[in-house]
Parts: sequence; C-alpha cells; structure tokens
Amino acid sequence: MSASPPLPAPVGASPLPPDEFDRWYGGWDPLTPDTIAGFMAGFDRPWWIVGGWALEKFTGVRRLHDDLDVSIDAADAERLRLFLDDGGWTTWNADSGWLRPFDHRFREIRPDSNIWVRADARSPWILDVPLTPFRAGLWTNKRVPSQSMRLDEATWVADDGLRYLNPEIVLFMKAAQSRFEDVRNAERALPLLDARRRAWLRATVALGAPAHPWAQPA
Repeated sequence: MSASPPLPAPVGASPLPPDEFDRWYGGWDPLTPDTIAGFMAGFDRPWWIVGGWALEKFTGVRRLHDDLDVSIDAADAERLRLFLDDGGWTTWNADSGWLRPFDHRFREIRPDSNIWVRADARSPWILDVPLTPFRAGLWTNKRVPSQSMRLDEATWVADDGLRYLNPEIVLFMKAAQSRFEDVRNAERALPLLDARRRAWLRATVALGAPAHPWAQPA
C-alpha cells in the first residue's frame, strides 16, 4: 500500500524538500513581474506583488525566486477563481497543511489561506496568491488583525507600473527568518528603510516578539 501524500507545509513551518514536493505536487514554472500584468489583464479588482519579488524591486538587488506571490482582497477570491477558470486555469486552495481544488465543489476558503494556480494536474504551478483579509475596505495585517490601513498606504507603485507591498510589511511577514534567502533579503533591505518604515517595523514586530532584534531601539 502506498503512503499518503505528505501535506504541504503550513505557513511558518519548514517546507518539504524540493524533490519531495515535486514528487507529490509537481514543480513550479512561475510567472514573473514581466509577465504578471498580461496574465492578470481583465481582472478588475486590486492586486499587488508581495514576498521576495517585492523586496527585490525595493532594493534593486537580484536574487533567485521559487515562485511569484500576488495578493488580493480575500473577498475577491471567488471573482479571481471565475476569472482564471475562464482563462483555462485551475485553482487550488493551500491552507493549514493541506491542498485541494478551489472550484465549484469547494468554494468556501479561509480569508488568510492561499490560492495556487496551474493549467492542469500535469502542468507546473505558475502563481501563488496569499489572500489578504480586508476590513471595512481597508488592508488588514493578517498577523496583527487590529492593524489596518488604506491599500495605497500598505503598497507602492514602482516604475514598472506594478503595485508592490511595502518593504517593511514584507520584512515583518518574514521576521522569523527561517530561510537563507529571508536572511539575505533582510540584510539588503533593512539599511534602505527610512525612519518611518523602520519605526513601523520595530513597533509591529514588538507586538508579538519584543525580544526580536528588529524590535530593539536603533
């Protein structure tokens, strides 16, 4: 009897080794900032790039990327599903250590889970969409739900015309620094934060981890 597929790692957990992940779920051939605008053309709700690509755009320092992360308001998940289905793509919901189709059979998903996108079961994943809960029309920090702001305060528009999550927020989401790439990203980005961004990062990290180095006075 074959073993059951190992579950994708929950948020914050160590990911499966690449070979093991590929064996069960397939590999990645992700979109990039150069191709995402065309892919999302026609989707009439806000979206923005988060994660490593957002930090690369802020620092200007190139690095390798395993995937492309684009976020949307969690309330727009169904609209995104229908938009991608019209384009011939399949959507999957990754949440708390499991992965299942996000289609007409399984339409209810949690507002802080992820949507993964690929053409079909034999094709590579091309996009990861971590959902962002909004409250009263405001971007809301999924790790600090009491913290919210206008989307144009939480993001910025770069010279390529794309919207990116603010670097201090990306760093906060990666504050555990469990991967080598996260450590390198922090080393490059922290010195470039102005006083306002650094103060936000310090105060927000201190809410949950007051002993963290980023929570200490400059």
